[in-house]
Amino acid sequence: MKTIVSFMTMSALTGILAAAESWPQFLGPGGLATSPEGAKIPLEWGEKKNVKWKTAMPGPGSSSPVFVENRLFVTCYTGYGTNPENVGSARDLGRMLICLDRNNGKILWKKSIELANPEDPYRGYLMEHGYASSTPATDGKRVFVFTGKSGLHVYTIEGKPLWSKSVGAQSSNRRWGSAASPVLYRNLVIINAADEARALIAFDKDSGEEKWRYQSKELELAFATPQMTVAEDGSDEMVLSIPHELFALDPATGKRKWLARTRVPGNVSPSVVITDDMICAFGGYPRKMSIGLKRGGSGDVTANLQWDSKVTTYVPTPLAYGKNLYWVNDSAEAICMEIATGKVLSKRTVEGIARSKRFSFYASIVRVGERLYAVSRHNGTFVFEANPGMKQIAQNRLDDRSDFSGTPALAKDALYLRSGKFVYCVSE
Repeated sequence: MKTIVSFMTMSALTGILAAAESWPQFLGPGGLATSPEGAKIPLEWGEKKNVKWKTAMPGPGSSSPVFVENRLFVTCYTGYGTNPENVGSARDLGRMLICLDRNNGKILWKKSIELANPEDPYRGYLMEHGYASSTPATDGKRVFVFTGKSGLHVYTIEGKPLWSKSVGAQSSNRRWGSAASPVLYRNLVIINAADEARALIAFDKDSGEEKWRYQSKELELAFATPQMTVAEDGSDEMVLSIPHELFALDPATGKRKWLARTRVPGNVSPSVVITDDMICAFGGYPRKMSIGLKRGGSGDVTANLQWDSKVTTYVPTPLAYGKNLYWVNDSAEAICMEIATGKVLSKRTVEGIARSKRFSFYASIVRVGERLYAVSRHNGTFVFEANPGMKQIAQNRLDDRSDFSGTPALAKDALYLRSGKFVYCVSE
């Protein structure tokens, strides 16, 4: 099974020039979490080996770096909740968008984003990810930054502010904040504002005008970033898994195209994984599960559900390669599952986890050729063979003891990591 959306197709949908090297959004081009063909990324690295540069950040964050050509963008937060021993005042919370030269790590510019509405307090599970969990998106001309209750902010890639829009100031019943990342589609930027407004909202990229809104109370506890795909009839679809539902919208209009009713309860954090003939979804609490839906049809497609499994992931998004799904979940289990059937081909505990295995991985797995890279929060980056055996072939540690929760960005010759303190370029 192949992922149906090609890089060229997604370039057309998002506006990124196919000729420009980029990792423009969460999970990269097409949401495939896969490096460019022929990429040369080191198998091993450390403080004095294969780290080309590292750049200190003004504050922590769980978002991923993104880049277009030589400009790399990353977000962080400051002023509140950066030190669990001295939390500070919620009114001092700020966010920052930082642009680095990815050739040398030099900061080209940085922009502060003011607090527009109070965020959920720094306590409970919000402490696990903080206030900069949404990954920016870029179309090569602009950068789109979602800051939850403080809204959506748009800049040129040179750092000029263009426009800002509020999406709402509600909270879910958990009060965990939001984490979904902006999705770009043609002339639109689409936000999963489930936490803030129980809505998916599309804005015009140029003017910031709201173009459509999909409202549903069922969106509460839907933390995932939607994924784009092309249906069998050639039409575009935006797919999202939420508590008890898996559905697709027409991204141009916000009209629902199909819906499957599922047994996956809240919370739903991983994005869906889409292949030529299947859509797989993950998550849930207290019942955690994975499901597989056969593609095709309109309206109620619940009958297309093919399988479900108790083997799943709570935060990281799996990756499709060949006929299988691969992931390392937040409990430090390396898992390979057959896409067509949900059959578990392998499952074992990652070797080398020094701290508690609970919540040990938040970053999603990425693929470079025949290798899989999984970034743990406190135990380094683990490398596996990209086959059902998932043999562990490396564990790469840095001296940095802060939290590595962001999914890395991949270039032809580099891997970009972010921690709570630094951004790193790993390259031979």
